Amino acid sequence: MNKLSAHANPGSGARDMVQVALFAALIVALAFLPFIGYIPLGFTKATTIHIPVIIGSILLGPKKGAFLGGVFGLTSLINNTLYPTATSFVFSPFYSAGAFKGGWASLVICFVPRILVGVTPWLVWRLLGPGLGKSRTGRLFSLGLAGFVGALTNTLLVMNGIFLFYGDTWAAAQNKAGQFVYGLILGVIGINGVPEALVAAVLTAFVTGALLRAGVTGPAKR
Repeated sequence: MNKLSAHANPGSGARDMVQVALFAALIVALAFLPFIGYIPLGFTKATTIHIPVIIGSILLGPKKGAFLGGVFGLTSLINNTLYPTATSFVFSPFYSAGAFKGGWASLVICFVPRILVGVTPWLVWRLLGPGLGKSRTGRLFSLGLAGFVGALTNTLLVMNGIFLFYGDTWAAAQNKAGQFVYGLILGVIGINGVPEALVAAVLTAFVTGALLRAGVTGPAKR
């Protein structure tokens, strides 16, 4: 059956490669062009770099979504190595500032959550899409929830990874040594993570919905 499908759609492999390349290029552009990968929310900024990963996961499936998540992680590694901030060591083993040094755990934090961002949205859409996706409201809800879960996957795993591997050092790098570290983690999740997830939910629902209506292949066909 797979051989027959491949012969029946000789251009499908090339089309898939083009789609993945387009999503990857968008991720790189959002990561490295100033002020494009972030949306001002007044009190904070919400990143949008993970949104192409989420949409790619839903449209192209979990394997290609995981690859796009890996691209996201790679851009984070490069950014935190070449343009570091006080806490860049948690994302790059190649950056250190005095006592603050990254290590193998930096690669775990940098890549594992971002790769999973390319998987969890597909799981949500795969679970809810066949039923709720038959109506416009149900489709928007399912896609929005997939976007919300994808964004929170990144925030929750990154911040808890930081707490697990670098908690006290991460706090000290921000001149907050001695404070309740997990309270600081929860503050970042609440102030940054929740708005980012809401933005991802809205954009994923409407952008992916439009792409699906336009006939872009979804995972149900793969």
